[in-house]
Amino acid sequence: MSKHSALNRFGRSGNPVFQDHFSSPSQTQGRTDVASPGLQTDIASPTQSVTAQSQYMTLDGTVNKTGMLLVLCAIGAFLGWTNPSPVIIISSVIIGFVLALITTFKPQNAQYTATLYAAVEGVALGGITFFAESQFPGIGIQAVGLTFGILASLLFFYKIGIIKPTENFRLMIFSATAGIALLYLINFIMSFFGTGIGFIHSNGLFGIGFSVFVVGIAALNLVLDFDFIEEGSEIGLPKFMEWYGAFALMVTLIWLYIEILRLLMKLRSR
Repeated sequence: MSKHSALNRFGRSGNPVFQDHFSSPSQTQGRTDVASPGLQTDIASPTQSVTAQSQYMTLDGTVNKTGMLLVLCAIGAFLGWTNPSPVIIISSVIIGFVLALITTFKPQNAQYTATLYAAVEGVALGGITFFAESQFPGIGIQAVGLTFGILASLLFFYKIGIIKPTENFRLMIFSATAGIALLYLINFIMSFFGTGIGFIHSNGLFGIGFSVFVVGIAALNLVLDFDFIEEGSEIGLPKFMEWYGAFALMVTLIWLYIEILRLLMKLRSR
């Protein structure tokens, strides 16, 4: 299967924000720097190269935008840490969810919605980490270290070819991610009736095992995000997709951090 058809069929990632936003033939039509293997761009001029980079998604551009979002998230986390409040946390989560929906369905606006999303989610993460830290000192830095350690490790394994997402791999991760999301939604609804799915928050062996599984699925979503960003750059998705790709990577990182923090809290409370 070609990379273009793979993107069209599976939508780049198991991450739910990567849905139905692929380039149509018209989006890549006429791009000279995305040629077939037999039509290389050795004769492309510097001007053509600069023009291509200004019009189409690039790997470097996505990396730079991801860095910007991480900085904004860190600033928001500092503000949330220094002003911890359950009301601020809940408000930030709700605003972040709305911004995520807007970005998902209007990726053309990702430059604005993704930056706001990173900032408000940072505020929520800072507040959540503050309260977790008050119960288990040192847990915050452990969660941050593990999150970026997993990110670096998976990126390394992906780049050297040890991990390569196949069609079945994509389908498996997407299905598992959707199943986890559904389980969390059911638990959220049940909470209004004073009950819930016990093992989600349990520190027993089954509860810890569930958290380990969720951390694993969240981590593997990073691999699919890497794959989307790389393939999107190769086939020449529109420039705004750099922000969209960076946003999706941030969604996965934030989810991974929260799940790692939850797992560490379960382990520390035993």
